[in-house]
Amino acid sequence: AIVCDTLAAARAAARAMLADGAFGAAGGEIVIEERLRGEEASLLAVTDGAAVVPFPPAQDYKRVGDGDAGPNTGGMGAYAPAPVISPERYQDALARIVRPTLAALAAHGRPYRGCLYAGVMQTERGLQVIEFNARFGDPESQVVLPLLESDLLELLCAAAVGDLSGCTARWASRKAVCVVLASGGYPGEYQTGYPIEGLASLRDCEDVILFHAGTARREGRVVTTGGRVLNVVGLGETFAAAIRAAYSAIDDIYFEGMYCRSDIARRVWE
Repeated sequence: AIVCDTLAAARAAARAMLADGAFGAAGGEIVIEERLRGEEASLLAVTDGAAVVPFPPAQDYKRVGDGDAGPNTGGMGAYAPAPVISPERYQDALARIVRPTLAALAAHGRPYRGCLYAGVMQTERGLQVIEFNARFGDPESQVVLPLLESDLLELLCAAAVGDLSGCTARWASRKAVCVVLASGGYPGEYQTGYPIEGLASLRDCEDVILFHAGTARREGRVVTTGGRVLNVVGLGETFAAAIRAAYSAIDDIYFEGMYCRSDIARRVWE
């Protein structure tokens, strides 16, 4: 998606796709939508087609640069639970967005079982839907799942067989912050194959979880293979503690051209 702040930018984006072939055949048809303004959040839930087990709301950072500058990416970080979605707003989202969507799918002969991911934005007109995905979010899952104290497999299996009755999820009261380490140049052109140093130092960090993304093991070393390379997740009783844990761990990691945003979750610093 190309998010445009002006009519001129929108026209330029449309021209690039339709006339200049910016995305090849995939850009031959475009969808133009209203430019929404507000604070985004990601709502994940597991459903058997009727019953819904909601996960804590998360908020991700799509722009590559600090202060939400630069182009969109696959996600440069996230945190959970996101305060922008209060318990009352979450219940409203379930009642007005999630459950009607499931009912409509069933009515069209497409009952949905599995993980439903709703991307929403809190606007002046209330919650507005940006997108739906039939999967967990990335990097939202990296901050939501570490807070789950009950069995994820049990939830998924119950959803798969169409019976979530009696299933609940237990959540830790902690906070989670994910910072993505990216290759220099991402989301544009970037180089790969660089050795990653410092990973062994994180093995005994109780409040840090490392998720690999664009990596591979070659000749006994872990090297970069993609734009988004690693997800460093810090956990803490407060967002401040989780932020410190994540960025302290990042100080021990290095690869050529490594880049990350320095402001992940700063808006909820306690």
